[in-house]
Amino acid sequence: MSSKNDLHKLSAGGTLITLGIIFGDIGTSPLYVLSAIIHGQTLRPELILGGLSCVFWTLLLVTTFKYVYLALNADNKGEGGIFALYALVRRYKIEWTIYPAIIGCATLIADGFITPPISISSAVEGIQLIFPELTSVVPIVIIILTALFIFQQFGTKIVGSIFGPVMVVWFSMIAVLGGIQILKHPSVLQALNPYWAIRLLAIEPGGFWLLGAVFLCTTGGEALYSDLGHCGKQNIRVSWVFVLFCLLISYFGQSAYLLNCVDTGCNIGTPFYDIMPKWFLPYGVAIATMATIIASQALITGCFTLVNEAMKMKLWPNMKVLYPTALQGQIYIPGMNWILYAGCIAVVFLFQKASAMEAAYGLAITLNMLMTTTMMIYWFLLKRKPVIVVIAFAVFFFVIEGAFFVSNMLKFTHGGWFTFLLAIVLFSAMLIIYQARKLRAKHLEFVKIKDYVEPLKDLMKDESIAKEANNLVYMSMANDKSHIDSNIIYSIFRKRPKRADIYWFVHVEIADEPYGVAYSVDPIIPGRCFFVHLQFGFKVEHKVNLMFKKIVEDMVKKGEVDQISHYPSLRKYNMPADFKFILLNSRVAIDDALTPIEQFIVKGYRFIKKISLSTAEDFGLELTNVEEEKVPIRIKNPTEIKLQRV
Repeated sequence: MSSKNDLHKLSAGGTLITLGIIFGDIGTSPLYVLSAIIHGQTLRPELILGGLSCVFWTLLLVTTFKYVYLALNADNKGEGGIFALYALVRRYKIEWTIYPAIIGCATLIADGFITPPISISSAVEGIQLIFPELTSVVPIVIIILTALFIFQQFGTKIVGSIFGPVMVVWFSMIAVLGGIQILKHPSVLQALNPYWAIRLLAIEPGGFWLLGAVFLCTTGGEALYSDLGHCGKQNIRVSWVFVLFCLLISYFGQSAYLLNCVDTGCNIGTPFYDIMPKWFLPYGVAIATMATIIASQALITGCFTLVNEAMKMKLWPNMKVLYPTALQGQIYIPGMNWILYAGCIAVVFLFQKASAMEAAYGLAITLNMLMTTTMMIYWFLLKRKPVIVVIAFAVFFFVIEGAFFVSNMLKFTHGGWFTFLLAIVLFSAMLIIYQARKLRAKHLEFVKIKDYVEPLKDLMKDESIAKEANNLVYMSMANDKSHIDSNIIYSIFRKRPKRADIYWFVHVEIADEPYGVAYSVDPIIPGRCFFVHLQFGFKVEHKVNLMFKKIVEDMVKKGEVDQISHYPSLRKYNMPADFKFILLNSRVAIDDALTPIEQFIVKGYRFIKKISLSTAEDFGLELTNVEEEKVPIRIKNPTEIKLQRV
């Protein structure tokens, strides 16, 4: 199996893999971009050349300059995307950066609900050119989507090796087909002049609003940045040269055909398929369908990765994560898979045709791009880039992406409300989780461990209290050996005294780096009480139970702890000691006077917790030796009640 570093090295194999898993979304845009630009418009040279010029400069300035050149340098140990960028800046303890991070996450996932349907529908609709009597391709699209989402549980290792070659065929095909048209009508090359883009936006009636259609050519830019960790920046940059060339040839070729149609008055269907010879249509539709399935697969995998990172950062409800293959980074989140599937099916039934989806697509992703720009500006300032350069970057991209956002707002009533509503729901859930954890952290009390060393020693000796276990393990919020959560002390001494032979306080920290596992152990009472600090990278599977067992085994070998059962009858036969994990769920004290906003946050968080994976499963603990307890947490001072004895 290739290591992560091997995949990141520049190589022919690396660039081939990159073509298969990075550029699917942006690479299949030629299926629908020019159709969206000319939809409902009177075909004229100014429209065609202006729209094409906008596409050309958008791919150069936004996709190439911002994402391929600048954003790929803002990586976190080789990982990209909005959360990697957030991990870079949050270490500076600037609170506001969480908001663009969760807005970016919510909008990227929301637009993910429409990417597979629009890509697959655009490709499959080519069948209607072969079989004109076919009135609807919805059943075919539904079948392909269903098969695609069912397949996720088996992993992509089996077909992953063919993704690259198929995309090479795809990009080569669109370049050849486009190149033929350019040779026939070379006058289309005048669209390289930005004059045509400026003319469309400033002079042509309603030209500015066509930016919403132009924007579709770069919607895969954010996914490109998010997938940085899969292949590495060098492989992405080298393969992007080939991809960009093929995309531009395709766009220019389709536009050349449209210019010819202005002169000859030929019928316009879908420009992408119109430039294909009739004999080639079946092959073209088949290749396009395979390419859009690969693009959808990459989008689904990207959503899994994004959700997994959000869970590790405690910004998303806990969901079950499976690892269907040995392929590094290959994860499967059943809950998210079927949520995406339901959303994609809803989009297909709601919009029916790719042209209707085009009218709704892209609104949410413009917000995502603005959030990435915001985070990049702050990151550049932290890296002490020249202020004048940072200001120029900010003004330049806020103007461009702001224009895209404003023009995309026209899509709101045409279906953009769907992804916008999804983004609001996702953002609200993440914000509730963040605010609830912030509220708990703010009011969670920590006490000095040294004040409870002697009470712990006495409790261990008190045989009038039934022994809870040989080893009692608490998951602690405190992150240093000198303090401990007050609710752990409450559980041990007050709720129901819990006697044990050895106490363990385990703190799990999610590092800003994506990979790596480290731990430290500090004795509080030698041989009898320990503080364990476990640190995981935010992309590492958090198997706390497994790691804890290994830590204990290492300590036994070093003679730091005795793990033969302390029950005389079992110790006689060298039986191993038992372990019991105690998980504490904080509950707001019933006499707290909460504000309406705090009540909403608490109730919302409780609802999310109910439908989420349990804390025990999230930590990878064995459910047979886990006990969950509810302990009070006080957010406000208790309500004053005047009570008089009579």
